[in-house]
Amino acid sequence: MKKILNYLRSMRFGILLLILIAVFSIVGSVIPQGKELSWYVENYPNIHPALLILQFHRIFKSWYFVLLLVLLCLNLTLCSVLRIFSVVMASKTELADTARLPVVRLPQAGRELLEQHLADTRCRRADFGETRVYCKRRFGRYGSFVTHLAILLTVLFGAAALYLPQVFDRDCMPGESVLLPAKDGAAAFSVGSFRATDESGRLDFTSELTITLPDGRSKSGEISVNHPMSFGPYKVYQQTYGTAGSITVTNLNNGGSDTFTMTELSFLSMDNVSGVWFVALYPDYILNPDGNIMPVDTGDRSYPHPVYYVQTVEGETKAMRLMQPGDVIEIAPLRFTFNDPVSYPGLRIKHTPQLVNALLIACFALMIAGLTVTFFLPPVLVKVDDEGYAVGGPKPEGTRIELQALLQDDSKEDSV
Repeated sequence: MKKILNYLRSMRFGILLLILIAVFSIVGSVIPQGKELSWYVENYPNIHPALLILQFHRIFKSWYFVLLLVLLCLNLTLCSVLRIFSVVMASKTELADTARLPVVRLPQAGRELLEQHLADTRCRRADFGETRVYCKRRFGRYGSFVTHLAILLTVLFGAAALYLPQVFDRDCMPGESVLLPAKDGAAAFSVGSFRATDESGRLDFTSELTITLPDGRSKSGEISVNHPMSFGPYKVYQQTYGTAGSITVTNLNNGGSDTFTMTELSFLSMDNVSGVWFVALYPDYILNPDGNIMPVDTGDRSYPHPVYYVQTVEGETKAMRLMQPGDVIEIAPLRFTFNDPVSYPGLRIKHTPQLVNALLIACFALMIAGLTVTFFLPPVLVKVDDEGYAVGGPKPEGTRIELQALLQDDSKEDSV
């Protein structure tokens, strides 16, 4: 049992856990997470059975990834945090322990020079009879503890940032907004424009996005694949995209008009009796020998020759029709004009409690402070008596070298 406990608290086990977490994190970054199972079957036709069995499609929520995080927290707790008790106990007796250390012989001139240097560097002095113990930066022994504590808290709050956020997938048409309820109102996510390709024709799924928080603050910018936007407690990703039909309806009586984007079965009507049912939008068509067109689904997301499949309703008369962009149907008192299809983005909106983000930032600051103390502010504990000196504290090697530099002008026989 003791061997198991010693291994769990060892640095070797901690490094192994960090390597495994890094490897699985890379896998989770390469393979898109959280999509429908059919997406993985389509995009990974040869390896999707193994991918799904190993839960690589949701790796950050898999049982083994969670287990690795738990074991890392256990390792950090055992190997460092629990040691704070021994560190505290040692700090209470370190002056007396230093006073009992065997000395390295030093002539009187060297001792006087050493004590003058320790006094000039503002080391505090404690007397134990004829023995003087100089100390400075005693808090430096806590640097390692603070660093490991910061790592542990970073893992805990990082896990909170990974598992606590609410995730919303929303389609948003260009020129429209998506509203999400918040504690003190609603947050608005507005898409000004969306493009699937850039000027050279390369795929470039980019949305112009504006995020408006309930308190009125807003931020605008572009998001694209792997380049999300963060603002307040929200982070918005360019998740997917789609194509919608666009129909402009004009009132022939007063000239008023409105444009509707259609993604599902919908009925456009003024009196709920006569109007146009939008059924489907097809990306292309073929010509039959009789000259009529037949809509076809090409299987990709390009719409080279879009065709609207609609049903017109005029009283008791119903008819199925195929329309192309630019075609017009009039069913008094409305005119229906079929426009070019509109591409729109699918947004993934992640809401993380702001307290979690603030705590993560505080953990990073604490880690930097711990590392600074550990490497640049080591404790100084030096015993001086009538015979020579001794160096105490957790890092005597570095201090011994400093004393050698200080006393380098002494004779070789009496030097440190």
